[in-house]
Amino acid sequence: MADQSYLSWPFLEDKHRELATTLRQWASDNLSNIDHSDVDNACKDLVAKLGTAGWANHSAIDPTDASSRLDVRSLCLLRETLAYHDGLADFSFAMQGLGTGAISLFGSDAQKAEWLPKTRSGQAIAAFALTEPSSGSDVANSTMTATEDGDHFILNGEKTWISNGGIADVYTLFARTGEAPGARGLSAFVIPAGLEGFEVAERLETIAPHPLALLRFTNCRVPKSCLLGERGQGFKIAMSVLDVFRTTVAAAALGFARRALDEALVRVTSRKIQGAPLFDLQMVQGHIADMALDVDAAALLIYRAAWAKDSGAPRVSREAAMAKLFSTEQAQIIIDKAVQLHGGDGVRHGEMVEQLYRDIRALRIYEGASDVQKIIIARQTLTAFES
Repeated sequence: MADQSYLSWPFLEDKHRELATTLRQWASDNLSNIDHSDVDNACKDLVAKLGTAGWANHSAIDPTDASSRLDVRSLCLLRETLAYHDGLADFSFAMQGLGTGAISLFGSDAQKAEWLPKTRSGQAIAAFALTEPSSGSDVANSTMTATEDGDHFILNGEKTWISNGGIADVYTLFARTGEAPGARGLSAFVIPAGLEGFEVAERLETIAPHPLALLRFTNCRVPKSCLLGERGQGFKIAMSVLDVFRTTVAAAALGFARRALDEALVRVTSRKIQGAPLFDLQMVQGHIADMALDVDAAALLIYRAAWAKDSGAPRVSREAAMAKLFSTEQAQIIIDKAVQLHGGDGVRHGEMVEQLYRDIRALRIYEGASDVQKIIIARQTLTAFES
């Protein structure tokens, strides 16, 4: 990463600067030759590697330390740096956090003790099962059911587009327990893999390969000890988790954008046209200026939102939505410009900017699509105006 000046911004503390410096060197040494041809094994290896190196410790609280908490700025720095070096490395780290975020925030002591040491050490892989075939952004429309039956719940329904589906050891899952209509009738559960009635019905392929699956539950019995938080709290739990991790999606997009800018700078300073570097062309300088401006603007929004959450703000829905919307949308534009500046090489399979072009697209959809972020921002802005 050529530009590190943002690390001196007042949003960050010395511990964050030290983390970023150490992580950057580790990533350079360990993430240069990741084999993406088998994404399942690549992600398993990456989770183990992140756990062994201690980076996965940041993905969840330490259940043995009462003062431990999720530090959003650290999460953002980790995702930004990992994404800069390798998209699957970022994905593997992110899912350890998202998959166990509800356990960190709402889990019982027993649930924390059972799962968090395993996911923090890379010995277990986590997943977050919220989306259904008929409900993506509209979480309140979820139809999967958890019916009480003595000391158990019986799960029936499907979850789709589940990251780490098929390779995860533990799933945070949301199902309708029926306390009330809509959002108030959802509950959260901690579900181990391998239960009878729980199957990976389909593996899903995307333009940037990741382990994704459709999960099906058919009369799957789980003990009541799997209930996460209180009954009917599922929507609140899901939104609280997203309130923490949505900003980190923006940070991953920023990592992709920074890499695209650096790749573009290498290209335009080394490639010549009519005997002079491409960079000497005024229009190329204009592209580079736009890219640099968008990178810094995205970083400001991201670390403002992360700082606000770490400073004790109960919710940062507006700030996180702004960070995610701007960063993911502008990263797409930055990467597209980098592809254009690379000419034919920019669309050659295996080139870094071509990989970035495929990697960035999903970030504008998951954890709240861009249009949903606009709705959140508009509603929060109106609420602030009316108050």
